[in-house]
Amino acid sequence: MSYFDNIRTFVRVYELGSMSAAGRDLRVSPAVTSSRISQLEDHLGVRLFQRTTRNLTPTEQGEAFYGGACQVLESVEAAEAQVIDITDQPKGSLYVAAPLGVGRRLIAPQVPRFLAEYPEVSLRLRLTDRKVDLTTEGLDLAFFLGQPEDSTLRIRKIADVQRVLCAAPDYIAKRGHPRSGQEIVDQHHECLNLRFPGATEFQWPLITPQGTKRFRAAGRYECDDGDILVDWALAGHGITLKPLFEVADHLNSGALVVVGENTPPEPIQMACLFTHRRHQDPKSRLFMDFVIHRISAVINDSKLDF
Repeated sequence: MSYFDNIRTFVRVYELGSMSAAGRDLRVSPAVTSSRISQLEDHLGVRLFQRTTRNLTPTEQGEAFYGGACQVLESVEAAEAQVIDITDQPKGSLYVAAPLGVGRRLIAPQVPRFLAEYPEVSLRLRLTDRKVDLTTEGLDLAFFLGQPEDSTLRIRKIADVQRVLCAAPDYIAKRGHPRSGQEIVDQHHECLNLRFPGATEFQWPLITPQGTKRFRAAGRYECDDGDILVDWALAGHGITLKPLFEVADHLNSGALVVVGENTPPEPIQMACLFTHRRHQDPKSRLFMDFVIHRISAVINDSKLDF
């Protein structure tokens, strides 16, 4: 084990607050994680963490060492980036997150192509519709839809994505075809909502003649997986709001029909988040360029004229 490995392990234990979580993130056992921390403490002659059966908290020395340890990692990564830029042979691991629909349809198909072109790179792709924290989860990049809450992160915009309200013909036959957001509210239509702890979007922003207005999306069906909402819509259980590229095939086949067409949803931003530190990494830049070049065409080709 190298001293550098010990420092990297210390930083992940500090950020994740757990030996086991840091071990999972670094793909080593808890025993290896603990051993690396012990070696670092022996080398420094101080305790970096207070350990109990339930808690692990940094000591005053650990707090002080964290800032310097981060600087060491950043310096080494910057030096590696310069070498990789010269040799044009990126290597190492990338940890990427994306929403389920975006990840399954747009990002995942590009991963094998990217890895075939850069055989010294390995990539972990995490798909979730929940908000992610790049720092605590050790992510290099996070693709997302919407607006980021953390202003300290860097953002690379990909596109403004058109969205639609849609429902199955069976649902429309039973409940009628609402032409606007107000009709959806007034006629008490069943809205299929993406909901998870901390989620805030329980209103649909729709474009009206008076500008964008938010309409209450009420319904009994809720899930934290956007693809489940599409399945429920296909089964005739209600109306869902989705990016057009996620439901274009269903609309073209007639399995889903656009509703609320007089007040279409406001487009949503698709972008990629990364920390200032990650921007130095050629692997991150290469993957962003590789993916964005290929998915932009898919997004732009998915258009619907009202």
